[in-house]
Amino acid sequence: MTTRIDWMRGCATALVTPFRKDGSIDDDCFRSLVERQIKAGVRLLVPCGTTGESVTMSEAERLHVIKMTVEAAHRLQAKVIAGTGSNNTSATIDFTRKVRETGADAALIVAPYYNKPTQQGLFAHFSEIAKSVKGYPIMLYNVPSRTSSNISAETTLRLAEAYENIVATKEASGNFSQVMKILKNRPKNFKVFSGDDATALPFIALDADGLVSVCSNEMPKETSRMVDKALDGAWTAARKLHYRLLPLMEANFTESSPAPCKFVMSEMSLLEENLRLPLVPVTAETRTKLRSVIKDVGV
Repeated sequence: MTTRIDWMRGCATALVTPFRKDGSIDDDCFRSLVERQIKAGVRLLVPCGTTGESVTMSEAERLHVIKMTVEAAHRLQAKVIAGTGSNNTSATIDFTRKVRETGADAALIVAPYYNKPTQQGLFAHFSEIAKSVKGYPIMLYNVPSRTSSNISAETTLRLAEAYENIVATKEASGNFSQVMKILKNRPKNFKVFSGDDATALPFIALDADGLVSVCSNEMPKETSRMVDKALDGAWTAARKLHYRLLPLMEANFTESSPAPCKFVMSEMSLLEENLRLPLVPVTAETRTKLRSVIKDVGV
């Protein structure tokens, strides 16, 4: 039976990683951003995911960022779901074990990218990881647009049934039919999170449990409130917030994320607009569009 994780519900922020001009991690800025999230009502923090540019960071850097997140989160009564996935099964196992030692509350593990494994390969990959960190909660991360492979509903459900510590999935496939199949047939206690801001409200209407958000980096209070209202069944209030935030949700993906989000956050004086190659700052045309969205949304 899937392990019951009561705290895994609501809005989780996929944290950006602030860099200095020389490419180093800005520790003070990162700690400030984490505290801003928690003070705004976000209780789930996701460091070192796609939005955190984890694939351009060394293992030591990722561990450092996760440790900083854990330190602040546990002091302020929040939880950490740390990104530990890669396209190398043994490396993912090794890193997930190290992250467990930091005190992170769970691991977010993306489907292997570039390799393009079959469904049986995906099942074998996540099986080995689950068996290697028994008792440690795992959230699957399905994002075909980034990985070139889709964790099917059947494979997700098979993993959920087979391993009690595979407790959730972050679904960013955009495939509502697939998501509904998971929601309808999932075992008791298995959680489903939207991996895209714009689909959070309809996902929750279909009985999903929350959102892993990019938009909440910019507007944590409003995004977390939208998710909470939806989970409470206050649909009128949730819809109002959804439609207010929707232009920003969509604008965050005008170019490769997190470049647009970092531009918006730099306009808010929250960080410097520095990314690691191969990501680059957004174009002049996108800057103009984003400034218009910022004004309209009321960031």
